[in-house]
Amino acid sequence: MIELQHLSQRYDMPDGGVFHALRDVSLSIKQGEIFGIIGRSGAGKSTLVRCINFLNRPTEGTVTVDGKCLNTMSDAELRAMRRNIGMIFQHFNILSSRTVFDNVAFPLELIGMDKDKIRAKVDPLLDLVGLTDHRDKYPNQLSGGQKQRVGIARALANDPKVLLSDEATSALDPETTIATLELLKKINKELGLTIVMITHQMDVVKEICDRVAVMDKGAVVEEGLVIDVFRRPQHDTTRAMIGNIMAQELPHGMVERLRSQLNESTNPLPAHILRLTFVGSEVTRPVMSEASRIYGIDFNILLGQVDEVQGNSFGTLTVLTNCDSETFNEVLMYLRKHHVNVEEVTHHVI
Repeated sequence: MIELQHLSQRYDMPDGGVFHALRDVSLSIKQGEIFGIIGRSGAGKSTLVRCINFLNRPTEGTVTVDGKCLNTMSDAELRAMRRNIGMIFQHFNILSSRTVFDNVAFPLELIGMDKDKIRAKVDPLLDLVGLTDHRDKYPNQLSGGQKQRVGIARALANDPKVLLSDEATSALDPETTIATLELLKKINKELGLTIVMITHQMDVVKEICDRVAVMDKGAVVEEGLVIDVFRRPQHDTTRAMIGNIMAQELPHGMVERLRSQLNESTNPLPAHILRLTFVGSEVTRPVMSEASRIYGIDFNILLGQVDEVQGNSFGTLTVLTNCDSETFNEVLMYLRKHHVNVEEVTHHVI
């Protein structure tokens, strides 16, 4: 549905320098999927989403949506094309002087649709987003979540094939965020829309996205299925963002205490600190207990958490064990045989 090839966006600076907002970004987004683009502030996410609908014309590279290359379109063709690309925003961008109904109807008025057709179009959209009882209210009478639903319904008014969400949940409280994401999943399933989620919230990616691209300094540094990216993050930015919601790094105070204990230990066997990642059925299987019994070693659990990523159970565990090198290698083989991802992090502590 969306093909981005070698996009770069450069801006000339007043001091004569050049700012690279995007650096050679290539992405392929499938029809009907929910695709996440995540990164810290300034990573280039919003610039990228504005290139998808050509509100920003990239310095280099091509944008193809639904088989049509936007680079070669005239301004009139672009305006027509953008009707196929709905957009929702962090701060709602709804008109304070218009009712809920009139806000949703606004894009249809702009293309000259008659009132009866507008009513036939808007009323089902209000029902879809749960705002039928609020159709005649003004924005100042709505909650933040209700305002965002107005924005979503308005974005759907022109029957788009693509919905771009630019930090649409950032201004919402956690409970309202969950409700909004559930609505977007419903829209994706019922309407078959391709949704691109621009966000700095890894919780959003974990909850709703099928695949994700991680951005840093204008470039895509990692991309893949959400569960795979969570299970084996390759880039420091990804690891840090996952660590914000899934405890992976030992707290500084624990590291200091552990270092002191290991330095004072009289155990002749080498200490190994392991970070383990479990997915699916391995989360509930007693793999660690089995390994402990088979190889006659103990695991001291330092940190752990179990969560769910796109319907899959996902767990992380950091453990300490003392054993000789031969036993250690056998334990690693056993854990990996049972689909546990193992990373030794001993050198971070000792």
